[in-house]
Amino acid sequence: MKRFAVLVVLLLIGVLAVSAAPKFKIGMVFDLAGRGDNSFNDSAYNGLVALAKAYKGWIQDDPSKVNFGSEIQIKYLEPKAGGQDREILLRALAEDGYQLIYGVGFLFTEALGKVAADFPDTQFGLIDGYIPDLTDSSNITCLSFKENEGSFLVGAIAALKAKGKSIGFLGGMDIPLIHRFENGFDAGAMYVSKDYRKDGMIMGQYIGKDPTAFNDPTNGYNISANFYKQGAAIVFHAAGGSGDGLFKAAQEAKKLSIGVDSDQGVIYASAKEAATKARAQYILTSMIKRVDNSVLLSAKDFIDNGGKLAGGYRSFGLKEDGVGFAENQFNKASLSDVRAKILQLRADIISGKITVPDENTDMAAWAQTLK
Repeated sequence: MKRFAVLVVLLLIGVLAVSAAPKFKIGMVFDLAGRGDNSFNDSAYNGLVALAKAYKGWIQDDPSKVNFGSEIQIKYLEPKAGGQDREILLRALAEDGYQLIYGVGFLFTEALGKVAADFPDTQFGLIDGYIPDLTDSSNITCLSFKENEGSFLVGAIAALKAKGKSIGFLGGMDIPLIHRFENGFDAGAMYVSKDYRKDGMIMGQYIGKDPTAFNDPTNGYNISANFYKQGAAIVFHAAGGSGDGLFKAAQEAKKLSIGVDSDQGVIYASAKEAATKARAQYILTSMIKRVDNSVLLSAKDFIDNGGKLAGGYRSFGLKEDGVGFAENQFNKASLSDVRAKILQLRADIISGKITVPDENTDMAAWAQTLK
């Protein structure tokens, strides 16, 4: 009889364990290059980690075995090299009952729109993409960033540190989104120094016109090496995984570089591979694009509102801590002579005293407005 009672108790425990479903299931499909790009995708992944920690969740099938509890189930998927399976992956998560699904990157715009229409009860977050005519009741939320504001700050840093020597901009795909980085960078340099209002003082080149430009470190290296040969003291990239080519070129030229999206100086300094770690000392700072914050804050709203996220548009700039410049234990001394100036520029942008050019700005005309 006692044995029977024990078996019943064990059976009940097993049933309860099986039925203890997570409160929410949140999914994500990465952009090209996937996790491990040390940039855009890794920032999005960090948002998932922060989410798991904040809400006692775990990331399913994660090599890093992120696990803070069983209340929130999180899963990410990575597209094939060409990204042709974006829609398939989004659809797979929706069919598997994930209630909030992120597409990381503007290239998800079309696919996410299609899947969202087929799953009206599922919420979708589109990072860096734009779908017109969304409202609060839409099941799509577009999460964008004022990359020009953060790029303005690192452009100012580059100009102040280069002290009259030329600087460069390495772009990934030649599209308006990346033009926003470039114009912000150029504007920051022009604002703090008349030297950079002269032709040829800021070099710029894009890797290509298709998405592979964000995962092409070889061409990133070739373009960057050429910038340094032409006399560039510092080069800033907005090229995703291709930025590794910039850091390699900077190391060989023994000149400085500026990373993007994540704090790439810390990431490279923490790398296990000796060759990668050696490049860290040539990364002056990074333009931080807080994709992690956009994921964490939007998912927090979704969870706190019982599984509902307001549709429409959310933008993250300096004021919202959506962009900025990286300060860490490795670059603190290097930035000490310009830090006060950069923080004042940041305050002036937030207050509206400085209006930063965007991708639609005529930069030559803008430069003429400067004193």
